[in-house]
Amino acid sequence: MFGPAALKSIGYAAAVVAVLAGLMQPAWAGPPYVSDDPEPTDYRHFEIYAFTSGTQTLGGTAGQTGIDFNYGAAPDLQLTAVLPAGFGPTPPGIGLGNIQLAAKYRFLHQDGFGLDVSFFPRLFLPAGSSVSGDTNASILLPLWLQKDWGKWSVFGGGGCVISADSTEDHCLAGGALTRQALDKLQLGLEVSYQSAQANGVLPTTAVGLGAHYDITDNHHLLAYANRGIQNPNETNQYSWYAALLFTF
Repeated sequence: MFGPAALKSIGYAAAVVAVLAGLMQPAWAGPPYVSDDPEPTDYRHFEIYAFTSGTQTLGGTAGQTGIDFNYGAAPDLQLTAVLPAGFGPTPPGIGLGNIQLAAKYRFLHQDGFGLDVSFFPRLFLPAGSSVSGDTNASILLPLWLQKDWGKWSVFGGGGCVISADSTEDHCLAGGALTRQALDKLQLGLEVSYQSAQANGVLPTTAVGLGAHYDITDNHHLLAYANRGIQNPNETNQYSWYAALLFTF
């Protein structure tokens, strides 16, 4: 039999696995931020991210590392595929994460409407195990908006995740404010939110800081860190994202 302390630890572990099944989906992330932006990859160009990300809670550390492919298939249309390996604390291990397939379509532009607006549906395939991700298929249906002025930009939006297991359905939202601080350096501040799920996972709100540095015209470094300000022990004591971006 498990004592109260052991049951509490098991509860935290279950919570971290369930939350990270959502948070480990950089799904709705516009690298390096959790929020996405509506700008698709330029027509006939590529953006390829070699990334790693993770989240720490009282239950342990979980996250993923992998490759995020993006191709400008047509004007205002981006096709995306993410191939991740996920790792988790209970039990410790690594395996195939949730492969993601997505298409971003920008249907409104700042020069005509005043804002860029995109629809970016994303399909998550089942992970190889509960250690490396969510073992149920799901789809994210979000809208993303952006406004630029001078060296400043604000973007964000949100949507809902519909899962094969309805207890995992949830919604998310976020927004980021960025500034081109130097010729090669962009900095940003973000607030993001994910709603509670019926399976007992608590809602979470986080505040984060991001940076994008241009090494060359085709090589870029991205970094991001955030901390939960709502239920942090169970959902997000701190999270990180880092990537090397290749553009061509």
